[in-house]
Amino acid sequence: MVRRLFASSHPGPTVAVTVLAVVLGSAVGLPPLRTALLGVVVFVGQLSIGWSNDWLDARRDRRSGRQDKPVARGDLSVSAVRAAALLAGAASIPLSASLGWASAASHLLFLVCGWAYNLGLKATAWSVVPFIVGFGALPAVVTFAAVPPIVPAAWTLAVGGLFGVAIHFTNALPDLEDDLRTGVRGLPHRLGARTAGRTAFVALGVSGVVAVLGQSGIFVGRPTAPPIVGVVGAVGVLALVVWGLVLVGTRAPDRLLFRLIIGAALLVTVVLAVAGTNLGAAEVG
Repeated sequence: MVRRLFASSHPGPTVAVTVLAVVLGSAVGLPPLRTALLGVVVFVGQLSIGWSNDWLDARRDRRSGRQDKPVARGDLSVSAVRAAALLAGAASIPLSASLGWASAASHLLFLVCGWAYNLGLKATAWSVVPFIVGFGALPAVVTFAAVPPIVPAAWTLAVGGLFGVAIHFTNALPDLEDDLRTGVRGLPHRLGARTAGRTAFVALGVSGVVAVLGQSGIFVGRPTAPPIVGVVGAVGVLALVVWGLVLVGTRAPDRLLFRLIIGAALLVTVVLAVAGTNLGAAEVG
């Protein structure tokens, strides 16, 4: 039962976002226990979003024959995944509060965005907005969790929003035809597979450039040479972006594109981690 529930939580994105938060928490200097708490908060929130997706999409997934989802296969009941989603969502409120009101507000914004997408925005031209806002808020969840809280630098919010664009578009690509048959017409569906794929990889490439520039202090008027690790990470991101753009133009959309985005996103995370205290603009108060 536990294994099936975890498989229904969209474990890849859930774990990737949690790792991203933990790495950034360590980078801004959170103590180990607080970093672990941050990881738990983000993990539970992502579980809630993943489970709500499988609960709310159960009928559509069955019609599409989604064999990668336990609910669609009949291995897990809709009531079980619904209960798990609601329980994890409820647990996210007190867990988030343990990080302080500013971090909690940022995380609950992320959570609300995920649920809003699952509840209906995914089928509209505004489908990318929850990803831009939700992932844009993630750096704030991390920096506000510091003691005292730290206001996130504006460029980190931009990087988070660009992450969101890339993740949304590539995650939608393999399911475009199934989604269209079941009435889902989000922004990637309206743009078409090739344009959506190119948009995703360009957004990620821009995020890597912004991350390196932010790391160098150029946005605050204190430019310095970025550390070699950051430069290498950015080069790796751009290499994956080029690879992704080639694949978008030469093959049908598949899960490999999403894996490339996750890999590149983790490399951007390395670039952000090297930035350390540059992720924050100022202490609150």
